[in-house]
Amino acid sequence: MNQAVPSSPCLELENVSISYFSNVAVRGVHMQIPRHQVTAFIGPSGCGKSTVLRALNRMNDLIDGCSLQGRVIFDGHDMYSSAVDPVEVRRRIGMVFQKPNPFPKSIYENIAFGARINGYSGDMDELVERSLRKAALWDETKDKLAESGYALSGGQQQRLCIARTIAVEPEVILMDEPCSALDPISTLKIEEMIHELKNSYTIVIVTHNMQQAVRVSDMTGFFNVNSFEDTDAKVGCLEEFADTETIFNAPRQQATQDYVSGRFG
Repeated sequence: MNQAVPSSPCLELENVSISYFSNVAVRGVHMQIPRHQVTAFIGPSGCGKSTVLRALNRMNDLIDGCSLQGRVIFDGHDMYSSAVDPVEVRRRIGMVFQKPNPFPKSIYENIAFGARINGYSGDMDELVERSLRKAALWDETKDKLAESGYALSGGQQQRLCIARTIAVEPEVILMDEPCSALDPISTLKIEEMIHELKNSYTIVIVTHNMQQAVRVSDMTGFFNVNSFEDTDAKVGCLEEFADTETIFNAPRQQATQDYVSGRFG
């Protein structure tokens, strides 16, 4: 496996395997995710890329029967240690999901609610405006902050969810196919916003769109589904991890070459 070693990693995965009850979903992932860059996970359905993404902020803890072996290091600490509070992990490592899921509240309260719960005591109006600006949504919403978040278009709702994530001041933002339900114009706005956000945050994105990975990411991990001698089941694994240009133009693994060139399977 081509294992890139970026300087100043933000997150490190050391021999991570994830199972649902007795079924291994992902095996033996080693990866260093660099700080203030965009890392994309690509690969066929069922290869474990979303499972690994959710492991990065312990969202898998909420799934019955899911367990992790190995270590996920964040800020020098094993985030799966019994001494680590998973709620604090999820505050520092935010998640944006595939389908926009605004709260049934006003646009303003969508931003303020999470910050308030997390104890924010500063100027809430300023925080709401700053978060919406970072999500490239302020100009479209500044005159209707009292209106429901549901009144926004799908693309605007997704940017509202990103602004909501930003408002609790995370260090990392995880995005699980954030543009899959959006039109091309909304997708472009999200991608432009990602380029701006990486100046302040580390971003990890799962995408089924390889062109999107090329456009937005600095590093790319290609996940594949393989067979192992000790199991009859297909198991997800990290086939190759390198800078995005290498993955798409000069990959070391034949499976990566086949996938990015459209010959996969």
